[in-house]
Amino acid sequence: MAPELIRIATRSSPMALAQVERVRRELAKLFPRTATKVVPVTAYGDRWTGNLAVLGGKAAFTREVDATLLEGDADVAVHCVKDVPGDLPLPEGTVFAAWMRREDPRDALVHPGGLTLDELPSCTRIGTSSVRRAAQLAASHPHLCRVPIRGNVGRRLEKLDEERVDALVLAVCGLDRVGSADRIAQVLPVETMCPPLGAGVLGLQCREGDEPVLSALRALGDPATAREMAAERALLAALRGHCNTPVAGYARAGAEGAVYLHARVFTPDGTTVLRAEETSTADPADLGLSVADALLARGARALIDAIAH
Repeated sequence: MAPELIRIATRSSPMALAQVERVRRELAKLFPRTATKVVPVTAYGDRWTGNLAVLGGKAAFTREVDATLLEGDADVAVHCVKDVPGDLPLPEGTVFAAWMRREDPRDALVHPGGLTLDELPSCTRIGTSSVRRAAQLAASHPHLCRVPIRGNVGRRLEKLDEERVDALVLAVCGLDRVGSADRIAQVLPVETMCPPLGAGVLGLQCREGDEPVLSALRALGDPATAREMAAERALLAALRGHCNTPVAGYARAGAEGAVYLHARVFTPDGTTVLRAEETSTADPADLGLSVADALLARGARALIDAIAH
């Protein structure tokens, strides 16, 4: 039986709040007698405008939310899985109860004139703070200029409108969540811009042993997405990549139980790209470890360890 009230902790950015609204809607459909309350948390990562490595990487986006959960001020934490560190364990006493159905994991080009990536002239200033995006742009379109830019999606779009940059690369699902999908000039194919592991997926975290909440959250989980996350998270944990490591990849779960996993590791300048991919009907976590082993055999460990963090 679902609880009478579920308190949901989330970052206080517009996108994070939009993500929580999706959770609330789906809970309301399944458990109409359960009320939900949003517990907004301002994360250091949302306030910081510099290099995330200074704050400990992606943990800067999850640390305060996790604390709210552990201290009993909330029952559920909603995370965009791409922001959950792969080289750190979950806080003791917490567990991911469910992975919600995956949204579009791809990136998009936002350009005021509607140009595609291949149509952009030399020295076009593309704003991105992602080492993953910058590395792939350097590899595929070295004639373009990559400009560091931070802030939530709305603030980045404002900087584009203020002509501080000429174009942006942003997540398709992020633009859709904040109602700005109409700004997309081109959805970038994964061959050109491989997404981050966990892209497009919301993870629902709660305290271990909280059976009423665990049961309610499990009802929101998507089996195919769960298989994809098992593979992707195992891969990321095995690589022990940090926030400055350009690691990318995605899994696709098939109807017959098979999971396909593709992954890449880059140097920040895009001059070296390691690739590995496999398909398996076995445990998806084992698939993730197998693809990680293939990347490590090709030199991924030395490449990752050489990047300062």
